Amino acid sequence: MSTTLHCTSIEQNDFAHGLRMTVLALLLALVSAGSAIGQEPSGLASLPLDDMEFRLIGPYRGGRSIAAVGHPTERLTFYFGSTGGGVWKTDDAGHNWTNVSDGYFKTGSVGAITLAPSRPETVYVGMGEHAIRGNTSHGDGVYRSDDGGETWRHMGLEDSRQISNVIVHPEDPNLVYVAALGHAWGPNEDRGIFRSRDGGETWEKVLYLNEDVGAGDLEMDPSDPNVLYAGMWQARRFAWGLRAAGPGTGLYKSTDGGDTWRNLTNNPGLPTGENRGRIGVAVSGANPNRVWTIIEAEDDQTGVFRSDDAGATWELVSQRAELLQRPWYYHRIHAHPADPERVYVQNTRLWHSTDGGRNYEQIPIPHGDSHDLWIDPNDPERMIEANDGGGNTTFNGGKSWSTIYNQPTAQFYHVTVDNRFPYRVYGNQQDNSTISIPSRSDYGVIDETEQHTIGGGEDGYTAVHPEDPNIVYSGDHHWLTRYDHRTKQVKFISPWNEIWWGWGAADHKYRFQWVFPVMLSPHDPEALYATSQVVHRSRDRGDSWEVISPDLTRADPSTLETTPGIADDPDTGPYWGPIKRDNTGIEWYATIFAFAESPLVEGVLWAGSDDGLVHISRDGGDSWQNVTPDGFPDFTLVSIIEPSSHDAGTAYIAANRYKLDDLTPYLFKTTDYGDSWTLITDGIAGDDFARVIREDPTRPGLLYAGTETGLYLSFDDGGSWRRWQSNFPVVPVRDMVVKDDDLVLGTHGRSFWIFDDLAVIRQSSAEIFDSSAHLFKPENPVRFREGVSRSPLRNQSPPGAQGENPPNGAVVWYYLEEPGQTVTLTFRDDSGTEVATFTSIPDPDRVGTPRNPPPDPIAAEAGLNQFVWDLRYPGPLQVPGAIYRRYDPIGPIAPPGQYEVEINVGGYRATQTFEVLPDPRLDTTQEDFDELNRFLLAIRDEITSTHETVFRIRNLRERLELQISGGQLGGNATRDAERVVRELLIIEEQLIQFRAKATQDLINYPVRLNDKLSTLFTLVETSDSPPAAQDYELFDDLKVRIAEVVDDLDELVDDTNWSRLGMEVN
Repeated sequence: MSTTLHCTSIEQNDFAHGLRMTVLALLLALVSAGSAIGQEPSGLASLPLDDMEFRLIGPYRGGRSIAAVGHPTERLTFYFGSTGGGVWKTDDAGHNWTNVSDGYFKTGSVGAITLAPSRPETVYVGMGEHAIRGNTSHGDGVYRSDDGGETWRHMGLEDSRQISNVIVHPEDPNLVYVAALGHAWGPNEDRGIFRSRDGGETWEKVLYLNEDVGAGDLEMDPSDPNVLYAGMWQARRFAWGLRAAGPGTGLYKSTDGGDTWRNLTNNPGLPTGENRGRIGVAVSGANPNRVWTIIEAEDDQTGVFRSDDAGATWELVSQRAELLQRPWYYHRIHAHPADPERVYVQNTRLWHSTDGGRNYEQIPIPHGDSHDLWIDPNDPERMIEANDGGGNTTFNGGKSWSTIYNQPTAQFYHVTVDNRFPYRVYGNQQDNSTISIPSRSDYGVIDETEQHTIGGGEDGYTAVHPEDPNIVYSGDHHWLTRYDHRTKQVKFISPWNEIWWGWGAADHKYRFQWVFPVMLSPHDPEALYATSQVVHRSRDRGDSWEVISPDLTRADPSTLETTPGIADDPDTGPYWGPIKRDNTGIEWYATIFAFAESPLVEGVLWAGSDDGLVHISRDGGDSWQNVTPDGFPDFTLVSIIEPSSHDAGTAYIAANRYKLDDLTPYLFKTTDYGDSWTLITDGIAGDDFARVIREDPTRPGLLYAGTETGLYLSFDDGGSWRRWQSNFPVVPVRDMVVKDDDLVLGTHGRSFWIFDDLAVIRQSSAEIFDSSAHLFKPENPVRFREGVSRSPLRNQSPPGAQGENPPNGAVVWYYLEEPGQTVTLTFRDDSGTEVATFTSIPDPDRVGTPRNPPPDPIAAEAGLNQFVWDLRYPGPLQVPGAIYRRYDPIGPIAPPGQYEVEINVGGYRATQTFEVLPDPRLDTTQEDFDELNRFLLAIRDEITSTHETVFRIRNLRERLELQISGGQLGGNATRDAERVVRELLIIEEQLIQFRAKATQDLINYPVRLNDKLSTLFTLVETSDSPPAAQDYELFDDLKVRIAEVVDDLDELVDDTNWSRLGMEVN
């Protein structure tokens, strides 16, 4: 929708007023603006976006997982659920993982996953992570597959949002229980324990306390499926805090399959007091009377408790501190299926007890923060564990695990790029480190050998010096680092380096949020900005700072926690505690969350706060004006501000209120420096809240928006939006950046993706898609030598753990209204000379080599078609079946220069020009490239001439052999014919080794002159530099030797009496 909102000054209000907000007035304004709702420009609605794909570059190091399960009988089959990237499956014990939820799920965060024991191809998935971090993503209920994840159906409970567990009856795959935590950020009814007797078609709520209490855990007695234990949990996230315990929390038991429940919370031996935090529960598979629970409780009563009478009475068995950290994030406990003395507890590490839960030893796992553990009931040494690094399997009880470095499920908050070639992509991976990864690799694939850290930490922004990409600034919780890649040195350069963990926001000198902005000025590469509640600027790379703004937030006291001392009540207010507090930076509030400087006018600065204010400075920070849109709901989080690249007064805002339990998307535009704003969300789903908006720097009005479930595109400056899916997954898109003709995306659950074809979108118009055919102007390709050098891993990364390079060459896009037509593409150089031609008609006579097969016919489908010219001239004439030791003959790569491509299809003929650019890392001159090309073309043509001679020889032999086999020759003539055949074979073998049938046969049968030419070609072409003097000498020598062979052939032909052999030879 589109409506104009005028800016007024918004004064600080108490929180009660903040809750009233002005949402109703805003919605009424939107309704009244219905007649002004924009529509996508006519014709562009038919732009076939799905014909163009995104590519995944990695990294392939796993992100957080809190749900995992193994197949009970197929020992190599396991599943895990990512907290942003859907469901993944392996059928080879974790060597390879495949996403099986893409195309079916509408959200990406998985909270629980299980298989039906009696029919394990039936898989149930509960959506929405239950470890409710500040970056938690919501789900949309339950999905079911009846074919092992091949296809899925949505089974309801959409409003449950966060699901803690799913359990299926051991004998009935349609009897299923769901533990729904409910909304993380607000009250709701769809929480508690649900049961379905028909596989999820209908649900009944069998345990419900109130709108504030959900289910944090659910356990079924392995020996009696009618016995259930449920840990009910009262917890609430706020934008400024976490209330992780309450009086509604409790432990419940049912002995009739969920029809009725008994409250065990106050049974003897369990903690006393008013408030309790998260409860985990486990039942021994060897002794159903033995039950463990782990409970957060007041007055230092938090601990692991055990019952040996099925929950009637309890004993505190452990208060080991390592088991009890951050209860809301962990508190998962699992019983060994066969040994009543063994129990596992998950926390920052995985712990194992063999004495009934009293003492513990650590089981090493590939990554910290352990969240789920499935133990095979038939083979307890076989497990899958889920942690903040992904899913990993073991077959020896945890002595060794499968890798987590084959899962592209990294969670990034922001993304940026540098200015080198190929450009590199940078980000901070949650639960891991910063990373720098190439957008394309000289190796041909993007693997871990070219990735490195850049200082900083798991959260926040990264900024790369535009003129010296070795200098990188990156956030690390509430600190800031400067990294120099030359020395690998990291310097902490925060405006205030004091550690604040555990402190309430009210007591900070500077409130640096978990993901505080870090920016470099687009006008001055030495002007570095970082924001707390004020704007900090450094002009000496962080060695000193100045504050250039007042507090630009509401700083409502009710949203700023104070820090309790030892004598103070840990319950610091209605939004924190009340037992254990959690202050890592996510909960620090009233901060500047979004910051940007105009790329057009130096000193025009924009700032947006996480508590709902927008400010602008037009004098480099000397003064600031509140330009918050009138009607902007209080405490709305300003996620991204995007100043326009086309007009200095224009800017865009992506804002959201999901932390206030409101999933409405908020995107705004101003064209007058914030004096008035227009809401621009028409076409975006009403419950798909916005994270980021970016403007295309080339085409005015072209906008990109990232939401909690994906990507949207607008051609009319936000007047209307359309979903952009293609092969891009359903995943939170936290940030994106336009780099040249690429759109680089940072996702929160599926690593980094790149869309390489913005040139097509920028050129798109209604007229194109109303026509019968169209040829788009190609991007100017770089003459990039991919795969000449190989990765040190020699393609031996963990299977499936390599990012994808972009197509290498000139990428040509063309549109066809009708399929099946004959399409021809012809490439010419700047002299008009034809370089290469390709067609959609198969050519059965075209011959390739084992390493270089002939090209497939080009596409002729309705919609957008892509063809990639690899920039190579046609190769030499090929000999069918020829074997080469290392280098098959090919054509040279076109030198830098101007080229054109012509399309001919039906009655449509069009030409577009493009320039092949040299790799900017090279110092090769145009003259050098031209010399190299002439030399390589000469070798190619010499190979063709040599092969023509081979064909001439073979023609003579075949004719002679036909004469011999026909029996028409006399005895002497037959002997002469056989002698000539033998001499022809001897001559041919000097040109080509025809006895080899595989490459290493050429160790036995020596390579011949054509292979020597092909090898010389490849060795010279390996470098983009002119041939060496010895290369010319060798080529001349080979030509002489070939000429001598041809002379021998001519002499044999001249000396042979062909008519005597029944043949005519000219």
